[in-house]
Amino acid sequence: MSKVFSLKEKYKKEIIPALLEKFGAKNPLAIPRIVKVVVSCGVSEGTTNPKATETALLEIKLITGQAPVKKIAKKAIANFKLKKNDPIGGMVTLRGDRMYRFLNKLINVCLPRVRDFKGLNLKSFDGRGNYSFGIRDQLIFPEIDYDKVDKARGMNITIVTTAKTNEEAQAVLVGLGIPFIRM
Repeated sequence: MSKVFSLKEKYKKEIIPALLEKFGAKNPLAIPRIVKVVVSCGVSEGTTNPKATETALLEIKLITGQAPVKKIAKKAIANFKLKKNDPIGGMVTLRGDRMYRFLNKLINVCLPRVRDFKGLNLKSFDGRGNYSFGIRDQLIFPEIDYDKVDKARGMNITIVTTAKTNEEAQAVLVGLGIPFIRM
């Protein structure tokens, strides 16, 4: 079990003291921390094929270990053949131990499996300390069986922190081991 919570322990024992020194803070609670991780998947063919949305929701559940929330269209858009209340995807919000377990798997298992992976882009911070990136293929997750996949679907992952600036958030994420592109 210690392997599962290694990111949480690493944050408490290594990252907090290092960032206290770096930012000159006196209180450990002033150091930014990760609040939640949001994993979402949009399904464009959900309007014509409801089974595609259910498959995407099942894959998100397998990947995160938590049941996703089905997202539905709020209004009709004729150009996309989208009617109000059509299923268009799903999302999961991970907190606590599940969040650290997912991040550990993402950093150590999944991202190294991406073909020609050089690192995540540093320009994907939102200015308020949150980081978002996309994954093009769900097959990088070991829970997904290659033979049962009907279509490669991507997903968006957002890491929400308590940091007030991008630099603070980047320091926390680098400390956890998230691989960024070296510029």
